[in-house]
Amino acid sequence: MNDAPATGVLARVVDAGIGPVEAALDTYRPQLATEEVGTITRLASGIAEVRGFSDVRDQELIAFDGGLVGFAANLARDHVGVVLLGHGEGLRVGDAAWRTRRALDVPVGEALLGRVVDALGRPLDRAGKPAAVERWPIERPAPAIVARAPVEVPLQTGIKAVDAAIPIGRGQRELVVGDRQTGKTAIALDAMLNQAGGDVVCVYCAIGQRGAAVARVIAELRDRGALDHSIVVVAAGEEAPGLQYAAPYAATSMAEWFMARGRDVLIVYDDLTRHARAYRELSLLLRRPPGREAYPGDIFYIHSRLLERATHLRADAGGGSLTALPVIETQAQNISAYIPTNLISITDGQIYLSPELFRKGQLPAVDVGKSVSRVGGKAQLAGFRAVAGDLRLAYAQFEELETFARFGTRLDEDTRRRLERGRRVREILKQGEHDLFGVPEQIVVLLATTAGLLDEVPLDAVEHTEADLRTLIRERRPELRERIASGRELADDERAAVLDAARAVVARHRG
Repeated sequence: MNDAPATGVLARVVDAGIGPVEAALDTYRPQLATEEVGTITRLASGIAEVRGFSDVRDQELIAFDGGLVGFAANLARDHVGVVLLGHGEGLRVGDAAWRTRRALDVPVGEALLGRVVDALGRPLDRAGKPAAVERWPIERPAPAIVARAPVEVPLQTGIKAVDAAIPIGRGQRELVVGDRQTGKTAIALDAMLNQAGGDVVCVYCAIGQRGAAVARVIAELRDRGALDHSIVVVAAGEEAPGLQYAAPYAATSMAEWFMARGRDVLIVYDDLTRHARAYRELSLLLRRPPGREAYPGDIFYIHSRLLERATHLRADAGGGSLTALPVIETQAQNISAYIPTNLISITDGQIYLSPELFRKGQLPAVDVGKSVSRVGGKAQLAGFRAVAGDLRLAYAQFEELETFARFGTRLDEDTRRRLERGRRVREILKQGEHDLFGVPEQIVVLLATTAGLLDEVPLDAVEHTEADLRTLIRERRPELRERIASGRELADDERAAVLDAARAVVARHRG
């Protein structure tokens, strides 16, 4: 690493009040083998071509004058293409390069919790060098199939539209996809915030983001008490493409250390669109042949080998889990583009955020019809399963009927009833940013909605009705709250007790 202070996003994070930038660490100061010396013959933005090595391994660290390092990416007959882990200021054609005989690795362990680091584990906060005693390679093989266990435990996000209709299980890979500025990061951040005070370790990996946006995420985690159980890995847009490429793999190794010790981990990759662009930039500079949409042919592989590391381990393999929430950006709602379709095929479902819903003020802008969870339903709590089917059905019927009703056709009573029910379902799925719902609160509100208790409540009174229902289950009916939170299926008399209690609350808001 260079010994000069880090710049770019780090300086912008400092401006946001996160802390001064420390000098880069001597992490990769190698014991150099002087007989393995090469010479730089070509330099480009973020890459170097080196000649003179006789025996170099793929992904091996290469050291340069001034302390900069990179890793071998192209192994040709007469040269090695090296991806620089920095901008490469000061390097010149003709400078020397040395083999290190080691792969790129990062610090791992409990010491990283509550820290903000870059893709190489260097600190970006005031707390100094992480006191980690272990280092793990950023590229590690995914767990074997025989070491994996079924996804059986839910990961609650606190978001009604997700936990009820698109549930996520611990060990699942759920894609968050949508156009820019539709709330993708907010969904992932809420999922992290909802783990505060729980047993889930969170890792947030910012790839190619603006420094101000990363600073806001860090500030939100700190203010809401979620940073203590989180690790933030930053490789911003102004950083070298090599650091942006390495960041998600480094963050995953940090997360895997906890998984290997039986812990449950949530990792957010924000976002893999920029990761793919950084890899394309490096590949074209390394003169790899482009393919579809100018991406190299192995673009699928760089994401599949990353996301395959997310899983739930068997008890004899550690018993931990790694849940991945990769974020991907679409253009003009085109989820059939190259990179989105790659990731949809790799993951176990997707949460689709609609710009049309966002413009209408339906926040979070989750399109329940286009979103799907292929695994999480098996881990969903029994209380959610009791309402999820009716919720999705009522909402899907409502969307079709609402489009039909715009033509002014005379509607029968049953159709009008379904429209009124659907409008209230849509209203109840609205949720303020960081206004997270506990499991009992969600189930009581959704149960009252799907049972039709809110059908006669005016739309402008739905929000107040919901607030009273939350107060009911949180403060006045602790026995029902504990029963729902236990995850056991509600008996008929318990379900009736919940509806009776909700009915008394809703009666005060009917028009």
